[in-house]
Amino acid sequence: MRQKLVEFRNVSFRYDDDGPWILNDCSFTIYENQSVAIIGHNGSGKSTIAKLMNGLLFPQKGQILIDGKEVNAQTIWDIRKDVGMVFQNPDNQFVGTTVQDDVAFGMENRGIAREEMMKRIEDTLTAVGMQHKRLSEPHRLSGGQKQRVAIASVLAISPKLLILDEATAMLDPKGRQSIMKTVSHLHEQDVMSLVSITHDLEEVMMAEWVIVMNQGEIWAEGTPRDIFTRKDAFHKIGLDIPFVGKLTEALRRADVSITEEPLNHEELLEALWTFHSKT
Repeated sequence: MRQKLVEFRNVSFRYDDDGPWILNDCSFTIYENQSVAIIGHNGSGKSTIAKLMNGLLFPQKGQILIDGKEVNAQTIWDIRKDVGMVFQNPDNQFVGTTVQDDVAFGMENRGIAREEMMKRIEDTLTAVGMQHKRLSEPHRLSGGQKQRVAIASVLAISPKLLILDEATAMLDPKGRQSIMKTVSHLHEQDVMSLVSITHDLEEVMMAEWVIVMNQGEIWAEGTPRDIFTRKDAFHKIGLDIPFVGKLTEALRRADVSITEEPLNHEELLEALWTFHSKT
């Protein structure tokens, strides 16, 4: 049975004492080695959740626990040993003059022995396909390469939780797909939880669990299949559905019987083959 890794207990947050609540009485749990996508329209509180998990912000109400430890000013440095975060713009995370220097930075701050550090640099850069760029200057890399290095830098500290805060938003579709395949593979290989805060519905399909935010509150939780069957309700809160879902709707209007909601192109093709074999 999976253990709880992240707990939000009736958490509320606002940036100003007299300002609106960005999060309002939010409670949810993320388990060890679980893959979770957090989605919602702009201003729904998604990125605020990420910053609260990492201790960049503290809630005015409620509690946040990471691996059983409450997030506060006294525990923040211990918490950050367990939580790694990759932001939308990787340039904001680079501190080293070379790729390997950047990957080493977080480990140096944690006092990791040099021999172990060199091994992790090699392992993490190989894992994200960037070992051939270890002596390159980060600012000379492409957008996708920069994100791979940013991910390697976080993975090198062996976090229990990896947060991607719109980490693929600046990439083209091919780059987004490549990064998410890499991250999903690493998630499957390592014992770590993955939280992806995203607008990309293809990324959402890759998660085990989805949290939908609306106006600072949790609107729904469930598996991707559960969530995307609520098409009409989704539209009402200003969210879109994946292309496969739109195509499925169009096929049903054309009297093509598709019973179960397909999540991807492969499942849709299987459903079409089943329909064809019955007609």
